[in-house]
Amino acid sequence: MNHSTLDKLDEKILNLIAGDARKPFLEVARLCNVSGAAIHQRIQRLFKIGVLKGSHFILNPNKIGYDTCAFVGIYLKEPSDFDRVMAGLHEIPEVVECHVTTGGYDMFVKLYARNNAHLMEIIQDKLRPLGLQRTESIISFHEAFIRQMPIPEVEEA
Repeated sequence: MNHSTLDKLDEKILNLIAGDARKPFLEVARLCNVSGAAIHQRIQRLFKIGVLKGSHFILNPNKIGYDTCAFVGIYLKEPSDFDRVMAGLHEIPEVVECHVTTGGYDMFVKLYARNNAHLMEIIQDKLRPLGLQRTESIISFHEAFIRQMPIPEVEEA
């Protein structure tokens, strides 16, 4: 996606909805001084060109029983195992993010567990059987903040 395909209206729409995906299209339209249909069409286009990837509710892991957040660096035994391991990670519901990385790790995942004992169970019973060389875990004590990427300012043509 080329940044130059966005215009000032796209920028304004993205700034309005990035912080609140539930903001009604009619409110966005009013704030942008365009019709609701125009906003709907713009948002559909932003999905189509890949700027928007989805909208969803964000669950609070602590409130639903997942008190431990961990980041796990994964070392593969064989680079050729990549696709198989990725598919296996995708089947583990506690794994919420998976990144292919540079540096020491082949992959880096974020996962949630009910507690430290559950974390150990996930590593021993779900990750290890994937045939990993080894893992390194980092437990997060507290998520200080999470935010959307800033919307780059669009220059007028």
